[in-house]
Amino acid sequence: MREGFGDILAEGSLRMAKRYGHPEYAMVSKGLDLPGYDPRGSQGMGLLYATSNKGASHMEGDLAYSEVFGVPEKIDPLISEGKAPLVARFEDAFALIDAAGLCVFLAVRYVFDKDVNLWPTRLTQLMNLTTGADYTPEEIMLAAERIYNLERLFLIKAGTGSNDDTLPHRMLHEPLPDGPGKGKVVELDKMLPEFYAARGWDENGVPTKEKLKELGLAN
Repeated sequence: MREGFGDILAEGSLRMAKRYGHPEYAMVSKGLDLPGYDPRGSQGMGLLYATSNKGASHMEGDLAYSEVFGVPEKIDPLISEGKAPLVARFEDAFALIDAAGLCVFLAVRYVFDKDVNLWPTRLTQLMNLTTGADYTPEEIMLAAERIYNLERLFLIKAGTGSNDDTLPHRMLHEPLPDGPGKGKVVELDKMLPEFYAARGWDENGVPTKEKLKELGLAN
C-alpha cells in the first residue's frame, strides 16, 4: 500500500540504503539485487553479476549450472582461472535463448554440451525444424554475440561504463566466514580484464572497432 516505512521499502534496497547514507549495504550490481548465489563461493557467478547487461541477474548467463549443478559438466566454483571466456559464452547462450523466445529452464538442455565448442548444436536443430530455416550453430551464436554487444553499446551511450562492472565492497573485500568457500572473495580484479579480452572489448569495456566489424555492426 506504500504506507509508512513500506513506501521506502517499495523503492528497493539500493534507494533505501542511499536514503540512510549507507549505499554499501545494498547488495546490488548496476542497481539490481543479487539473487540466490553468494558470488564469493561461485567465482563465475561473481563475474557474471558484475558484467551482466542487466546487473546482478542469473538470467543473463547462469554459470551456477556448471559451478553448482554440474551442467553440462561440474567445474570448481572456487577458482577464477578460465571463467572469463566461459562466462562470455554463457551470456551469449542466454541471449540466444531469449531471442528464440524459449524458457531458460527448458532450453538449457538444447544449448549445453560438454564440449563448449559444440554449443548450441541441438538448439540449432530445433530452430531449423520449427522455422524451416537453415541456420548453423556458428550463425546463431554470432547472432547472440551481436545481441549482447548491441546491448552493451546501448548501455555505454546511456552512461554506463567499466566502473559499473563491479560488485559490492563486501563481495570483493570481506571473505566468506564459513562453508566450502570460507576465506574467499570474488577475484574480480583478475577476471574482469580477461573477460574484456575474451569479448573483444578494450580495457574500458568498450567493444573495439574490430569486434564490431566482425559482428557486422560497423563498416
